[in-house]
Amino acid sequence: MLADVSHIIVVDDDAALRQMVIGYLEEHSVPSRAASSRVELHLHLQRTQPSLIILDLRLGQDDGLDMLREIRAHSDVPVIITTGHRLDESDRIVGLELGADDYIIKPFSLRELLARVRAVLRRQEMGRAARAREPERGGYRFNGWKLERRGRSLIDVNNSQVPLSKGEYALLLAFLEAPQRPLTREHLLQATRVHEDIFDRSVDVQVLRLRRKLETDPSAPRIIQAERGVGYVFTIPVEPF
Repeated sequence: MLADVSHIIVVDDDAALRQMVIGYLEEHSVPSRAASSRVELHLHLQRTQPSLIILDLRLGQDDGLDMLREIRAHSDVPVIITTGHRLDESDRIVGLELGADDYIIKPFSLRELLARVRAVLRRQEMGRAARAREPERGGYRFNGWKLERRGRSLIDVNNSQVPLSKGEYALLLAFLEAPQRPLTREHLLQATRVHEDIFDRSVDVQVLRLRRKLETDPSAPRIIQAERGVGYVFTIPVEPF
């Protein structure tokens, strides 16, 4: 049984699948509600804040990736995306890049879905606990940049704030806590709380996005460099404050 779960929202235009998923989750003490479209999801989100959203990327007239962008524009609620094409890797990569916490491919087993829901909620709770232990102030300086833990703000050399997704923030924090040391993909996956069996390329996607924000020339990176056979290394000195 999951503690402190308000409810999750299952967004899918297949009524039979929605009913089956919600019934199974409810049987396992996971309160759930249904939405079949962008409009219904928005109505839910206007009234309550869910613990998690299961979002189908193929919703007829509604585009699931666009809906994920809208969710991430104003909320860090965990999202598990579902896709119906085993070979359609691009949607999954874009979904992870936009801030999805995990994905599952249709047809999926209800046991696996429940396990992924529990894993994402557990990581969310661990993240809240870790943030509660962080000091109210402090952060890191590097190469004229500054990452402030309070507010999770990245400030560039011109003193302008650079927006970070929660995944980018967690990845950058992992680098800044261990500068000039090679970090494995497994370490970075753990640090960003991505589900262990998501392919390693999800880390590469997050690194690419971070390079676009930090590097003068992302195609020839000088700050975050690949370490052959290991993972990545943050090459420049870092000063805690």
